[in-house]
Amino acid sequence: MPAPQNDCLFPQYLKDQETNPFFHEGLARKSGYRFVAGVDEAGRGPLAGPVVAAAVILPEHAELSGVDDSKKMPASAREEAFGWIQEAALTYAIGVVSHEFIDRFNILRASLEAMKRAVQALDPKPGCLLIDGIHPIHFSLPQKCLKKGDQISRSISAASVLAKVYRDRIMKAYHALYPQYGFDTNKGYGTRHHLYALRSHGPSPVHRLTFKRVRTD
Repeated sequence: MPAPQNDCLFPQYLKDQETNPFFHEGLARKSGYRFVAGVDEAGRGPLAGPVVAAAVILPEHAELSGVDDSKKMPASAREEAFGWIQEAALTYAIGVVSHEFIDRFNILRASLEAMKRAVQALDPKPGCLLIDGIHPIHFSLPQKCLKKGDQISRSISAASVLAKVYRDRIMKAYHALYPQYGFDTNKGYGTRHHLYALRSHGPSPVHRLTFKRVRTD
C-alpha cells in the first residue's frame, strides 16, 4: 500500500494558531473527526538506544497548561507532566524501535515506524493525526504534519513529553548495564564524556553502529 498523502485538512495559516494550543485539534473536530491524536518521537539524534514515539488523544476540554515542547521543559517538569498526561488523556500509547532496526534501515524510517506503532496501539482509534515534523507516517488515516508541532499543538506537546520521558527511562536502565558511557545523564547523545568512553571502550551492544561518531572503522 502506498504511503498516505498528507491531507490538507486545514488552512496553511490562520492567526489563531499562534495563541491557541488546541487550534489544530479544534479544526479537526469541526471537520468531523471526534478523536484527534497528537504524535511525536524522541531519540533521533543520540548515538545509542532506541527511538521512541508516543501518540496521545486528549479530551476536548483538556488544558494541561504546564505541558510544552519537551525540549523546553526541565527533566523534573517532564516527569511531573508525564503523570498529568496519563491521567488526562482519553488514551495514549508508546512505540519503541530498537537500535538494530535503526542500523538496518535508517533513523528516519525508524522514527516513522515508532510513530506508526504508537498510533496502532491507541484505543479508541483516532480519526486523524497531527504529526510533528514534515513526514507523514505509513498509515491509512488523514494526517496533518506540523512544523514545530510540539510548540503549537498541545496534543503533540503531550506526545513529545511521553516519548521523551519513556526513552530517558530506557537509557537510565541501560546505564545500569553499561555505566562507563554515562547514559543516565547524556541519554545516548554525543557528549564529550560519551565520545571519550567510545574511544576508550568501543561501542556497547546498544550503540547505533551506523552512526558516524560510533563507527570505529
